[in-house]
Amino acid sequence: MQTIISGKHIEVTPAIRAYAEEKAGKLPRHYARVKTVEVLLGKHDKHAFEVELVAHISGEAHHIAKAHHDDLYHCIVEAVEKMERQLTDVKEIHGKKH
Repeated sequence: MQTIISGKHIEVTPAIRAYAEEKAGKLPRHYARVKTVEVLLGKHDKHAFEVELVAHISGEAHHIAKAHHDDLYHCIVEAVEKMERQLTDVKEIHGKKH
């Protein structure tokens, strides 16, 4: 799986990059067809951060999860948890079709 991390109006430090890669790297456990995850980090307002995860899945539409929080690390975790729930639901739906 490929992980793309970028920042908008925020500096992506090596520590933030490593943390985001570690958390996003767990997503294929929930659905093996995840090919690429984009992690978009940015400022929501003066005191809050925004994280948007975009999971590109082979043969399907992409899935998006967003989170806002005043702590960037917590924001990353929250967005990954939302994406995990989405991928688990998709996996269950596809499991029932076969």
